[in-house]
Formats: sequence, C-alpha cells, structure tokens
Amino acid sequence: MDLAINPFSSGTRLRGSVYRRDMIRSIRACKTAAEERAVVRRECAAIRAAISEGDQDYRHRNMAKLMFIHMLGYPTHFGQMECLKLIAAAGFPEKRIGYLGLMLLLDERQEVLMLVTNSLKQDLNHSNQFIVGLALCALGNICSAEMARDLAPEVERLLQNRDPNTKKKAALCSIRIVRKVPDLAENFMGAAVSLMKEKHHGVLVSAVQLCTELCKASTEALEYLRKNCLEGLVRILRDVSNSSYAPEYDVAGITDPFLHIRVLKLMRTLGQGDADCSEYINDILAQVATKTESNKNAGNAILYECVWTIMGIEATSGLRVLAINILGRFLSNRDNNIRYVALNMLMKAISVDTQAVQRHRATILECVKDADVSIRKRALELVYLLVNDTNVKPLTKELVDYLEASDQDFKEDLTAKICSIVEKFSQDKLWYLDQMFRVLSLAGNYVKDDVWHALIVLMSNASELQGYSVRSLYKALLACGEQECLVRVAVWCIGEYGEMLVNNISMLDIEEPITVTESDAVDAVEVALKRYSSDVTTRAMCLVSLLKLSSRFPPTSERIKEIVAQNKGNTVLELQQRSIEFSSIIQRHQSIKSSLLERMPVLDEANYLVKRAASMQVTVSPVKSAPGVTPGGQLKLPNGVAKPPAAPLADLLDLSSDDTPVTTSAPTTAPNDFLQDLLGIGLTDSSPSGGAPSTSTDILMDLLSIGSTPVQNGTATSSFIPPGIETKPVSVVPQVVDLLDGLSSSTPLPDENASYPTITAFQSATLRITFSFKKQSGKPQETTINATFTNLAATTFTDFVFQAAVPKFIQLRLDPASSSTLPASGNGAVTQNLSVTNNQHGQKPLAMRIRVSYKVNGEDRLEQGQISNFPAGL
Repeated sequence: MDLAINPFSSGTRLRGSVYRRDMIRSIRACKTAAEERAVVRRECAAIRAAISEGDQDYRHRNMAKLMFIHMLGYPTHFGQMECLKLIAAAGFPEKRIGYLGLMLLLDERQEVLMLVTNSLKQDLNHSNQFIVGLALCALGNICSAEMARDLAPEVERLLQNRDPNTKKKAALCSIRIVRKVPDLAENFMGAAVSLMKEKHHGVLVSAVQLCTELCKASTEALEYLRKNCLEGLVRILRDVSNSSYAPEYDVAGITDPFLHIRVLKLMRTLGQGDADCSEYINDILAQVATKTESNKNAGNAILYECVWTIMGIEATSGLRVLAINILGRFLSNRDNNIRYVALNMLMKAISVDTQAVQRHRATILECVKDADVSIRKRALELVYLLVNDTNVKPLTKELVDYLEASDQDFKEDLTAKICSIVEKFSQDKLWYLDQMFRVLSLAGNYVKDDVWHALIVLMSNASELQGYSVRSLYKALLACGEQECLVRVAVWCIGEYGEMLVNNISMLDIEEPITVTESDAVDAVEVALKRYSSDVTTRAMCLVSLLKLSSRFPPTSERIKEIVAQNKGNTVLELQQRSIEFSSIIQRHQSIKSSLLERMPVLDEANYLVKRAASMQVTVSPVKSAPGVTPGGQLKLPNGVAKPPAAPLADLLDLSSDDTPVTTSAPTTAPNDFLQDLLGIGLTDSSPSGGAPSTSTDILMDLLSIGSTPVQNGTATSSFIPPGIETKPVSVVPQVVDLLDGLSSSTPLPDENASYPTITAFQSATLRITFSFKKQSGKPQETTINATFTNLAATTFTDFVFQAAVPKFIQLRLDPASSSTLPASGNGAVTQNLSVTNNQHGQKPLAMRIRVSYKVNGEDRLEQGQISNFPAGL
C-alpha cells in the first residue's frame, strides 16, 4: 500500500540494481576499500545503464543514490545532466532531488551550470512558494557572477514577497549575489532597509546580515545605511533585549542571542570611524552591557560581541571602562574558553585604554599561573604588554617568583619574557644584575646566548658592581651549579675578578662579607669543568678562567697546571689545543703571564648593542633560524600551521637541512616561485659595498640577470666583520640573449677550445671564492669548475661546507672538498671541483646560487649569494 501511495519510497527496486537502502547497507558492511569500490562500481554501472536508456521513472532515485556515492568521494560527473533534467521537470519531488543534486554535484566553476539559468528564472517566478524556495536555496549556494547579473532582478523582487520564509531566503541569496558582483549592491540597499521593519526574527537576522555585506561591498551603501538603518537597529536591539519570554526564540533564558550578535556586529561596522553614529548607539550598548546575564553561555556571547563593538567604535571613555570591566569578570570565569577570549580582547584593548586594563593586573597575573598552557602563554603576552616604567619591578618580581614553580615546558617562554622585560625597562644596573642572577639561578638552562653575553658586557662596564657581581655569582654557583648559563657567566666572572671575590673588594652596603680562599675559587671552577664534560663551550670557558686564576693566585699555579693538563688528551681538538697552550703559558712563560692574563678591556657596550640588534634581524645559522622565516623574506606561519615540505633542491636553499645532497632537478608545484627562490629574483639583497638592490622586471631577464646590473654577492649573514678588511664588489658584464630561444646575430658562438678567465665568484668580509674553468674537447656543454676558498679573517674556519644550486636546465655534481678546515688570514686554501652540464648551451648562460657554512670558535656561521658573472660560452 505504501509503495502505491508514495512512488518515491526507497523500498522500490531499481532495474538492474539493488534497493537504495540495501546499497547503503552493503557499502557500510564492506570490510575493505576494494569491496566498497566493487559495490560502488556495480551501482554506478546500473545507474549509467538507466541514464542511457532514458529511464524517467527512476531518474530521481538514481540521483539520490548518486548523491550518496558522491559523499563517499567517488566521481559522479556522469549524473550532472540528470540533475538539469530533474530541475526542468514539473513536479516538486523531482525538482527537490534535482536542486539537491545540483548543489552537491556541481559548483559555480563548471560550465554545465550555465544551462540551468533559465530553469532557475522560471522557478523564481513560480506560483508555488516551495518551488521558489528551492530555486533560492540553489542560487544562494552555487550562484556565479554571470548568474547573479541575470537573476538579480528576480531576487530583488522576491525581497518584497509576503511570505517571511521567501523573504529570508531571498535576503540570503542577495548576500551571495553582492559577494559575487559588488556593483549590484546599490540595487539591494532600499530593500534591505525595508526588511529591518519586519517582525519575524528569521527575516531580521537575514536582513542584518545583508546590510553587513552591503557595507563591505560599497562605501556608498555604508553611508546610506548609516543614515537610514541606524534607528531601526537600535529599535530592534532594544525590543529584543526588553522582550518577555518567547519560546520560539529563547536560548538558555536569553531571547534570540543570534539576532543580538548580528545587530551588534552591524553596529560596529556602522560606528567605526564615525563619531555621530557612535554617539547614537552608546546608550543602547551600555544597556546591553549592563542588563545581559553573564551566568549563561549565550549571555557571555552577547557580552563578548558588545565589548568588541564598544572597542571598535568611537565610544566614550566610561563605556570603554565598562567593557574592560566585563572582560575582567570573564577572567574570573571557570570556563577556560571564556578566559582565553577575555585575554585576547584585553590585548587589543591595551592600545585603546591602558589604564583600565592595568586595574585587572592582579587577575591577569593569576592567569599566568593557570593550569591550561594556552591561557598561561596568552596571559604572559598580556603581562608583557602591561609592563611600563612604573610597574616593572613588582611585575618582574611576580614573574621571577613564579619561575621557580613553573612547568618545564613553560620555563623557556617565561624566561625569555622576563629577560626581555628586564633589559627593556631596567634603569638601575644593580636591579638589573639582581634580576638576571635570579633568572640564571632558577632557569639558566633556558637563557639564550645573547642574553648572558649582554650581561657580561654590562658587568665589564659597571666597575663599581664587579665585586658585588662576582660574589653573588659565586654564591649562586655553589647553590645552583646545574644551570649551564649561570656556570658560564660565573666562571668568566671568577676568572676576571677573582681577587675581588677573595679580598671582598668593592663591598656594597647591602652585602655581608663572605670568606672565600684562593683554593675555594679554584675548586668552584674545577667542579664546573668536571660537571660539564660534554659541553665544549663551558669547558673552554673554565680553562680560560683557570688560566687567569693562575696569574691572580700564584700559589695555586701548580694545582691549576695539573687540572689543565688533564685535557691534553681530550678528543675535542679545541679543548686539547687550549690545554696544551695554557700549560705552556703557566710553565714556561712566567715573564709574560701577568701582562698576558690581565683583565679584559672594557667592552664597548654601545657597539655590542648595535651588533646584537642587527644580528636579530638576520638568520645566523640553519639550526637557529626561526621556524617561520624563509630566505625570501620575513614570512611567518600562523600558529598551528605546518610549513609544507620543500623539494630537495629548494630545501638546500631553505636552510632546513645540512644533509641535503645536490640534485639535478626537483619537482615543484610553483615553478616560477621556485626559480625566484633559487636565484634570488625579486628579493631585496644588498651588495657588500652597500649598492642598491636590483630590480626585477621580466622573469626570464631576471633569471639570467640580463638587462640590469644584478647584485653580485649577498651580504654575509654573520655580523662579525674584522676591521681593516674591505669588501670588493665584482663587476658584472650583462649578456644579451635573444628571447626567441637563440643567440642574437651579433653574438657569435663561443670557441670550444677558448680559454676562460678566472673569476672572483663571491667575496665577503671573511671569505673569497674564485672559479677557474676547464672544458673537454667535443663536449661544449660540459664544464669543470675548480673552486678555491680563501679565509680572509684572522680566525680558522672549521666544519667548512660548500653547497650550490642551479636552474633545472643545468646538471651539477660536487666532488668532495680538499679539507673541511680553512686556515686563517689566507694561509692556505681549500679547493673543490664542480662538474656542470648546461643542457641549453649557447642559448642560456650559467646561473648559480651558493651557500657556505662553517664554524668560528664553535659558533655556526653562514654566507650565501648569487653568481651571475660566469664567462660567456659556458
């Protein structure tokens, strides 16, 4: 009986197919992907057969099955025309399935969609309101720009329809049209304002959303709505706030919070940058902020949107204080999400009213100690923004006190913020030293190198506090010897000012005398040397400190010599060399030891700060590079977004791995961007002599540096430049290449047996690279390049690695280098051969980008640049 009454029942069997319910059940019962594909293939074959036979009775049922198959991810393009046939049918059931299939199986980019425009126009003018609703839903989901222009008059007419559901759908469809064709915004302005007088909340929500979209699409619409819409918005918000209980709109005791929020968002858009509009809505915003209950989640959502609106318009100072107080209440809420939202809003509110946010400082500090890591980090960022000259000391004390009890995962962020606050706001050197000593004692393993370097520079310049510093660090070293950075600073200070420690020189009034013997000072350094047996930097600093103590405390020389001599057989070359040299100084060079081991001269603090600021703006090494920085610029990825994996050749220049081999080519999804990244096209790169950056015009011209004088060498990323060494730029002779993939008539083909001059491929303040060339007869496209590397600095380079990358039409092979150590001051060189095959020889010249990494006294250095001055004919 049911089958006879309802011809669309899913229990009816399709010819050559199974029941729809049986198909779904069999697909869900499949245990493997292969079984599922077999079932889907069988059903698709049956549906194709029905389509080819022109089966009209089961067309809508086939489409229903296709939609389920489409949702599983299988191709269903062969059913698109069936959708159009169902839409063109006269009955509502067929149209319903057709429009549903249209929205699922097609999108605005497919040309088939153009065929449905006429059917949509007819259905928009249909007498049946349900068919009109189907057409509006479909148009609102898949409307393209062409369809928007064709059907906009029909949608505009439907905005005046009597039926509220039709009005609501027409308003939502109008939003899609305005987004696709902003020029049509003026057609809907009057209708949108008239909809604001409706009583139906669904229509009101759609109308408010349409007005918001109109404001984004056109400045004319924005001004029009400011004049004609604001009064209606205030009335709507007042009515919905003061309305009695309405079951159809009630959400947790709040009347229609969705309408509340939409109206508040539109008010923010209208009041932003307009003092008159802002003044008009101040009263209603204050009413919403004071009357809305905050014990319900829906009420909190309205309050949050109200606060955001107050912060976004030209509100009065009292209203802003009220908004910030609401956020202060949010911070006391048990819900972590509400507290996190409040912290985010307070960070934005600081720029608007700092004093009002400062009143909630105690609550924000408590959030730093919260159990939720997201709230801790956001609260810490907010505290950092709250710090100023008047509250820096109490805030820093609170943060340092919490540093001892904080989680290990949070210590790094907390330590970095504390160090930044102390450095930025310290006006008293003694307070600065006390705070840094406490941080080193509590979290010395998380302090960055540049922080304790700056501390040493300051102690070197503060002669009146050197005695206090060495005594404080000595006591901290005995109590917290497991903190690595504390040990480094302490042993340096003991080595420099050991006599102040033993003799209690330069005592301050706040200090109490301590008894430290010469042997005690040596014991402290010896313990540190043994404890950090695996850390080369700390052990090296301990050896230097012991050497200086042998001059400060002559009676301990023999003992120090024995301690130093224990490292003569160390497997680390640096420590072995220091041990042998220091033992020789102690034993054989007594006459010069005292003058050789005098205190370090006062370090130039201003110069150090300038260099430090400059080094923070460049990537010093691939290991220490920021995760969101690429060689092409300061690109920072959002939190939680992973960097896409780079192709092997691009990875070489992305500095993400030191073990990437040189390859001849690599697949990439964006070849133009890859070539730009490979050869530095479009990047701002200065020559060592401070020349102007090159300007990119055409991709082919820029690729081979044709038609402009390109930047020859990139500035070395290391900030260390030995004095007295000047960087010499290498002149570049541009080559003329015919864009029709051949050499111009004025450029003869090079002789295969011609000799090529040696060029200076790269030169910086510390390194020079020269290339010499050799070709084999009969193979003009192959070139052997002999690279010679010369160290211009006064310090030996270790772990020297040279890498290169070339465009896809060039093949490159690197032979092993003659050595990984580059002697200082040009006393020797390292050589390495490169085999290059130019597959477009005679058409395109060579182009290469290089990267050189090495270590100076254990510190990683990196230099890179582009080579475009190869001789013609390679």
